[in-house]
Amino acid sequence: MKGSYDDLLNLPHHVSRNHPQMPMEERAAQFSPFAALSGYGDVIRETARLTMPRPEQDESGREELDRRLKALAKKIGLRPEVRVIYYLPDRRKEGGACVTMTGRLKRVDEAFQELLFTDGTRIPAKDILEICETDSE
Repeated sequence: MKGSYDDLLNLPHHVSRNHPQMPMEERAAQFSPFAALSGYGDVIRETARLTMPRPEQDESGREELDRRLKALAKKIGLRPEVRVIYYLPDRRKEGGACVTMTGRLKRVDEAFQELLFTDGTRIPAKDILEICETDSE
């Protein structure tokens, strides 16, 4: 059977003088699957990530926390090691998480109402849920 393109079958393969031949790895990449919903998996994971609302403290809990902060402020020259449980608001969505941190207290900053640690960490006083000195435990 004779086809209309039979005369083209025996011609040599054309090689461009202006454009170098593409490596086989790059040619294969042209045919890789297309991800039409790129980033969709990240959105699903972010939505599924759980956060919790800010816990509320009663008046007696707040007074106890203030008493402990004042006691620590008096010992600030000794750089006491403390364990703090505090609420960390989420940057991306409503809510946050309770975080525990242990470190050496550098200063109780009343002007900014925060704790400053020797490693540079700053914790706002309004986010502190519990604080205790670990040196004496």
